[in-house]
Amino acid sequence: MNDCIWKLENGAPLWEVRKGQEHKDDVEMSGLYCDGITSYGVRDGKLFLSHDLYFPTLRTIPNNTHGTYCFKVGQDDRPHLLLNGEPISEDAHSFSFDGILHVQSSCAKGLFIKRCIFPASNARGYFERVSIKRAECFEGSLSLSSPYYRVLSYGRGTKGVYLAEISHTAPEVLCFNDEGVLEFDILYSTRIANQPPVILDGNKELAARKERIRNLCDDSLVFSSGEPVLDAFMRLSKLRAGESIFETLSGKYHSPGGRTYYAATWCNDQIEYAGPHFAMTGDPTAIEASLNAYRSYIPFMSDCYHRLPSSIIAEGLDIWEGAGDRGDAAMYLYGASLFCLYSGDEQIARELFPAICWCAEYCERKKTPEGVISSDTDELEGRFPTDGIANLSTSCLCYGGLVEAAKLARSLNEKARADIFEKRAEALRLAIEEYFGAELSGFQTYRYSKGFDTLRAWICLPLCVGIEERKVGTLDAMLSSHLWTDEGMLTCQHSQENQSNTIWDRSTLYGMKCAFLSGQGDRMVEPLLRYCKKRLLGERIPYAVEAYPEGGKRHLSGESALAFRIVTEGLFALRPESLHSFSFIPRLPKGLPFLHLRSIPICGGCFDILIDPQGFTVLQNGKLLSEGKNEDKRILIQSV
Repeated sequence: MNDCIWKLENGAPLWEVRKGQEHKDDVEMSGLYCDGITSYGVRDGKLFLSHDLYFPTLRTIPNNTHGTYCFKVGQDDRPHLLLNGEPISEDAHSFSFDGILHVQSSCAKGLFIKRCIFPASNARGYFERVSIKRAECFEGSLSLSSPYYRVLSYGRGTKGVYLAEISHTAPEVLCFNDEGVLEFDILYSTRIANQPPVILDGNKELAARKERIRNLCDDSLVFSSGEPVLDAFMRLSKLRAGESIFETLSGKYHSPGGRTYYAATWCNDQIEYAGPHFAMTGDPTAIEASLNAYRSYIPFMSDCYHRLPSSIIAEGLDIWEGAGDRGDAAMYLYGASLFCLYSGDEQIARELFPAICWCAEYCERKKTPEGVISSDTDELEGRFPTDGIANLSTSCLCYGGLVEAAKLARSLNEKARADIFEKRAEALRLAIEEYFGAELSGFQTYRYSKGFDTLRAWICLPLCVGIEERKVGTLDAMLSSHLWTDEGMLTCQHSQENQSNTIWDRSTLYGMKCAFLSGQGDRMVEPLLRYCKKRLLGERIPYAVEAYPEGGKRHLSGESALAFRIVTEGLFALRPESLHSFSFIPRLPKGLPFLHLRSIPICGGCFDILIDPQGFTVLQNGKLLSEGKNEDKRILIQSV
């Protein structure tokens, strides 16, 4: 498949199918009770569509991490058009995606078909809205291959027997209106057997989906750069980050998705990646989901200082801790501190501050004689080796967490605690340099663990938390042929022991953020634009992916949160300084016409930051707060 089949039109990826093109992809979309992955494309010259539908609150047995009820609607399971009782095949014309999958096709008999595919916003349903227009030459009787209601399959779970259903609003004989158009909805839904069938209004559900897209994409953090692909990719990143939220027995939970991870929360994906991003969206649903994630771990913070579970699963009723200590307390310390500061909400901060202090103390108790923080593994859970004692990731996240926790403590008039956090952070900074600092493959950078002298993608983490002594060598190593590929950074440099081509977008996204944050953005603009084009308009579109080959480039939600943090914490270098103040660095990397970020809910206020070649402007509620020339100097902004 040619990578260039997609183009950008009106801010959305569009594939206009040319003769002979064959390609298949899938896209994930989420509502509060349903997650759908629609596979689409051209196969054997004809339109192909199928759906894998997941219902996070319907738990199967065993009710473990993967225990989400799902059913598949294959190409042949979907209601098909019949002409005079015979099936017709459709030629695909185009596919586009703007948060709704739009499919256009036709058949040789003179029918032109449009479909809009999307999840219900607040019910266990998934829609195909079908609109058919006939040509003047069309003749014949048109019907559907399926009755108005049927049960596709059933399954058993913790809440009873689950029915997978297909229904539609089409009459027995499809009749066109005076304009030669007919419209109907196909609904894929599920219910517990003793509950009534799911009945939804397609017009209302389409309007609700569009409203949710607008809320997530256009109400806050409105980014523009003059580079259409970058702007479109970041806009859709906000959608994927924010839509994957499900109503559970424990309240709203943000979850990764990707066919596997639903109605659960993780210390990396939700606590470290998504929470700080959501705090800067101002979206009530996302903030509620983040608060539920942070609260879910508090019952495990006891005086015995046992490690935190890596995940709270099964609607909050169980835990998963199969990888031991991944540095989860450091992830929580870092993510929760940023979440509180970015939100600017003192009530939230006071609620979560004891948990933040617990995580800081846990990390202190895990300190090695060399002064770094020990953990069994990291978020990759042993896929790539560490020495089982200390790794760069856990120590850097702890350092970053202590720095932010100190700011939070001062905002809450906890001066003694702030002094302790600052003292520990400075000691840890020195220990990271001493323990991990190394020359690898000729670069002055960091080893990941003692005894492992191959470059790893996570060498970017010191820069992400403000440790810049080795920034030039680290950026050189990241962008070298040892790590950088067309897919982003290799997780681990090739060596005699490792010949893997594995990539995880999360480290690539952190790496791009750190380049801009540390003032090396001129070097990263071209790689960033290439990356965005590949993810938005390449073979696998339109989001950041989890991993490859593992996972098959799933569109997990947390990666999209990290993608947008390239903008907020990278390009704009936004950093909270207290509950009611933040800083940024006004600079314009070469190759970007301008950087505008409007409606930024941060540290108790809402701001616009405009960086142009002539200088920068900061507005709050339309009122000028600050302006000046672009330079590598932090500008402090107080909420008023």
